[in-house]
Amino acid sequence: MKNNPFDDVDGTQAEILKATYQALFNHGYSELTIKRIGDQFDKSPSLIYHHYDDKDALVLACLEYLLESFESELIDDSIENPRERLEESIFWSVDPTFDAEAERFFTMMLELRARSTHDAAYRTYFERNDRIMHAYFVDVIQEGIETGVFREVDPDAVAETLLTLIVGAVHRRSSVESELSLDKLQVEVQMYLNRRLYKCT
Repeated sequence: MKNNPFDDVDGTQAEILKATYQALFNHGYSELTIKRIGDQFDKSPSLIYHHYDDKDALVLACLEYLLESFESELIDDSIENPRERLEESIFWSVDPTFDAEAERFFTMMLELRARSTHDAAYRTYFERNDRIMHAYFVDVIQEGIETGVFREVDPDAVAETLLTLIVGAVHRRSSVESELSLDKLQVEVQMYLNRRLYKCT
């Protein structure tokens, strides 16, 4: 995972979002300030206020960019096999080989998701994020049923289960001190897919 997914974007607003993301990544939401964003910005910090009202506007703009990039990746998915597409979209959440940067990214996202419990703007973002992922799972599952490699299941119910599993796995690995048994989780997730979804295992 790149330390800053905004590295390849151009323009003043894009540079502001890049600086915001880097400051957020380094300090977390609770310690994020416009000054710290300005420290990551090569131009005058006054430009930040010209484009954005406050740090929440900046963070939400960053999240919007990340979501649009995520949508593009799903649309441009080059994997044709439904089973491979599904597993690629699930098993990253219980991957025990994540490096420190990846773990920090998910901790950052957990902190922002927690804000959705009392902030409507963040809640709207994460609801949209979950709808996109849920719809993707439904599409892949339906394709697998139509091509005869998946059992006749309720795609919506299975998609909801898988999404809940992913969000829960990311939350737990970002918020508990003791290490999760990710290898065992991988086995259990595979067993669920084999018994619930796949026709031949």
